[in-house]
Amino acid sequence: MKKAIAPTNTEAFFPEDEIIVSKTDLKGRITYANQTFCRIAGYSEAELLGQPHSIVRHPDMPRAVFKLLWDTIFEGREIFAYVKNMAKSGDYYWVFAHVTPSYDKNKSVIGFHSNRRVPDRNVVENTIVPLYSAVLQEERQHQNGQKALAASFDFLVNFLKSKNTTYDALIFSL
Repeated sequence: MKKAIAPTNTEAFFPEDEIIVSKTDLKGRITYANQTFCRIAGYSEAELLGQPHSIVRHPDMPRAVFKLLWDTIFEGREIFAYVKNMAKSGDYYWVFAHVTPSYDKNKSVIGFHSNRRVPDRNVVENTIVPLYSAVLQEERQHQNGQKALAASFDFLVNFLKSKNTTYDALIFSL
């Protein structure tokens, strides 16, 4: 049985000139991880390959954001998102992710490709952390996982509607 990782309050950083890269299959299992990803996440390539990408999911990340991400890429569209990940040590690291579908020669989606860059600290601290905290607070008010996801997703969608924007437009306006 896999041991649960306890989050720490320690933030890890990676250089601005480096990009974290991974590829997954249609079920989100990692099929490729570059050395930057391995180093910042604290896993060897062998430990990552075949694992669900959620291996680096930080509990502070609202499930609604991942629902939005998966819905978007399964529609064949790319998405940019701010994500808080968790390393094997429990340390966390923020990324600005660009996730795209990968296609075969017949233009069928066969997996996903993600490039993650160093995020804008001002955006993370002043916009993303408060927004994600509010979405997560809504999620945690529900015991049932499906209801929690539905409520937090509705909260996120209603927040975006109240700002007369979409997630993509919000991210690019920051």
